[in-house]
Amino acid sequence: MTLYDYLYYILLPVLSVAMILLFVRFLLGPSIADRVIALDLLITTSIGIIAIYSIITNQPTFLDIAMILALIAFLGTVAFSYYLEKRNKNE
Repeated sequence: MTLYDYLYYILLPVLSVAMILLFVRFLLGPSIADRVIALDLLITTSIGIIAIYSIITNQPTFLDIAMILALIAFLGTVAFSYYLEKRNKNE
């Protein structure tokens, strides 16, 4: 089994199932924190798919896109936690 077979037949289906389950959690999450965590994990999973696509097509420029997406996801999560902290102090 080559690396490309492993990427096509094992990793991409696992990431696809994870994306479906995370999207369901994003839609049905009981609280806003559950939805934010699910969105963060959706972005993280999509970064993995972008990285796999970059390996398969042998184009490292897609890794730059993945890094920018990771930075945006991190900053969004930090901003949300800051918002929750400020909201809890006001109550």
